[in-house]
Amino acid sequence: MSVPCVAVERERGEAVRARLAEVDLLDGDHEIAVDDGTIYVPVTDPSAVPADLADRIVERDAAERDRPRTPADLLGYEPSLERLGDIVIVDEDDDERAREIADAVMASDLPCATVLNRASPIEGELRVREWDVLAGNGTETVHREYGHEFALDVAEVYFSPRLATERHRVIERVGPDERVVDMFAGVGPYAVPMAARGADVVACDLNEAAIAYLEENAERNGVADRVTAIAGDVRETTAAYADSADRLVMNLPHSADEFLETAVSLAGDDCVIHYYDIQHEDDPFGPGERAIRAAAGDEYEVVVETERVVRSYAPHEYNVCLDVRLTRS
Repeated sequence: MSVPCVAVERERGEAVRARLAEVDLLDGDHEIAVDDGTIYVPVTDPSAVPADLADRIVERDAAERDRPRTPADLLGYEPSLERLGDIVIVDEDDDERAREIADAVMASDLPCATVLNRASPIEGELRVREWDVLAGNGTETVHREYGHEFALDVAEVYFSPRLATERHRVIERVGPDERVVDMFAGVGPYAVPMAARGADVVACDLNEAAIAYLEENAERNGVADRVTAIAGDVRETTAAYADSADRLVMNLPHSADEFLETAVSLAGDDCVIHYYDIQHEDDPFGPGERAIRAAAGDEYEVVVETERVVRSYAPHEYNVCLDVRLTRS
């Protein structure tokens, strides 16, 4: 097919391509070609090409670019999708629209084994939800995150891929030989990478299914010797680790304050707490800091090292993290 191209010497090709990209003139449906020292860059509108390149416009046969078909290509609109391993998650109240999106996902080139729609909010102590299986036949998958693999079943455990960047931020602060307690560990997205950095991690969770997956994931990632998985309420199962932790992860943002007495009992002489909270935008960090200071009492000096908004949670509410250092007085 004959299309308008800007023809320039090969050595100028990248600079010209970049200029055309800046003004949104690249024709992404056709391939750039090189022939006998000349590069041919397809453009969408030859009349808008910069004046100093106007005399370089030629008509030339160009191969069509082999592009993956996306769900948006098939639907005619961009659906809201979330990837978790080979599961694609939609969030649609309209059943007909949800199934239309699922059909498009499965017909597209998007790697996918199952399409799920959220059928309930996150509920109960175990923070799980119900799902409608729109395509495929299961809710189990293997999610990959910053070089680690996590097997999980979304119908049995809580897991949010949206927190990957925040998890990575915290994990990168961990040094070898640290003693870490992950108080609400889930399937191990903090615990396993921390162990991979050389830490010894005690990982607790009330959800026995999550602990089973955590143990599998520790094996899967080669760190089973540095992860101790404990099923049960962290307030009742960790007395043997009192006064020992160099780092505590408290990712239970709706109710972490209820576990601060236990956190302080686990802290060693110098301990960093990663405390997650959900608070109103008017004072997103104050309630958490006050709760930590009250729990620490006179036993520890408390220094807030980082205040970080992780994401918006609801109108006027933020999911936040406080990195707080406790130093025994």
